[in-house]
Amino acid sequence: MIDRRGIQRGETGDVAEDAAGSGAPRDASKRRNGARLLGLDGLHGHLGYFLRRAQVSIFQDFIRTLSEIDIRPAQYSVLLVIAANPGLSQSDVSDLLGIERARLVRLLHRIEKRGLVRRLASPIDRRSHSLKLTTAGRAMLKRAKALAAIHEGRLLARLGSANHKMLIDVLRGFSLSR
Repeated sequence: MIDRRGIQRGETGDVAEDAAGSGAPRDASKRRNGARLLGLDGLHGHLGYFLRRAQVSIFQDFIRTLSEIDIRPAQYSVLLVIAANPGLSQSDVSDLLGIERARLVRLLHRIEKRGLVRRLASPIDRRSHSLKLTTAGRAMLKRAKALAAIHEGRLLARLGSANHKMLIDVLRGFSLSR
């Protein structure tokens, strides 16, 4: 496993040993704080690689921040969209957020069991469900928004205001241009 600083570590978190198991790092010539540094080779120029690393870091912070209310990033997104569009169908939520329909059904089942959302028969199409937040769902979303603002504040502080805005603008334009 490679840690966030690019240092290869074994399963226990120790610096990885060479194949012979001698206990010495694989290449003692490139060290920082006693640990071997590994190169990324061509990954240094791959946007997708760094977007994914950033996404993992951001999601980890989001999950930690909202852990007290047990809301995950996808659940938060779904709750926000339902709150903004009461009566929206499952299909519309799936399309809007880019969540596979089968995955959304499982997610909705979990938050419905928690009493946050109600799936009602659609007045337009009996094969479809319309989604609404419950009173408990609105209260949970209010708390989730406050915690998400703390999370977003940390990102803003880390990136700076101009970079934060630029990243949102670029990525919003990229995701909407599909």
